[in-house]
Amino acid sequence: MSRKILIYGGTGGIGSEIGRLLQGQGDEVYLVGRHTDKAPDLVSMDRVHFISGDVTSEGVFDQVMEEVGSELNGLVYAVGSINLGSLRRLGAEDFARDFQLNAMAAALAVKAALTPMKKGGEGGAIVLFSSVAAIQGFPMHASVGMAKGAVAGLTLALAAELAPRIRVNAIAPSLTRTPLAQSLLSNEEAAEALAAQHPLNRLGLPEDIAHLAVFLLSPEAGWMSGQIVSADGGRSSLQTGR
Repeated sequence: MSRKILIYGGTGGIGSEIGRLLQGQGDEVYLVGRHTDKAPDLVSMDRVHFISGDVTSEGVFDQVMEEVGSELNGLVYAVGSINLGSLRRLGAEDFARDFQLNAMAAALAVKAALTPMKKGGEGGAIVLFSSVAAIQGFPMHASVGMAKGAVAGLTLALAAELAPRIRVNAIAPSLTRTPLAQSLLSNEEAAEALAAQHPLNRLGLPEDIAHLAVFLLSPEAGWMSGQIVSADGGRSSLQTGR
């Protein structure tokens, strides 16, 4: 049975890959992003709809839901930031921007979608995005680590509030080869050094994360809610001695 799934960050590396997988299994997908040219192959695909919008703009979530319609089966909030800097260099505007983009806008996206999701049939599912930086401490990650930690807390609160009708889970990735991370990975020697910090000795790929998100949206994950699932090459939990 075809479902209707809404993806914020739908033109990003991970969001667009989630959309591609969902469309491939017959779901109707709504991708929200700022620029249509970020994912031209998806915009032209059957049963894929693009909505232009910036999650930091006032009224964007109501606008999106007007286009999506009165019923919705799943929501993915795959918007994020990698704002690294020492505490001495971070200002109030940095913390506020990262919190708004990663956590507050995720909460508002869910709020706007609640009524359509409750009309979308049983088994509605939401997938949010935390980070390995909210589980393990890294220098220069104060702002993004705080924001992604807030997403983890939001996931637990919403999962409790919306049960049993709607399931809410989050994925906590480590560094993944996406356009968002390009500034960190432009030097291949630096990228290899970062990959070596993971027990599985490589960086994540968008499909690594996307397959997990599609599973969490599916009926096969129907007994999972309130979980922060690490997809990080073992970085948050393993020490291999390399």
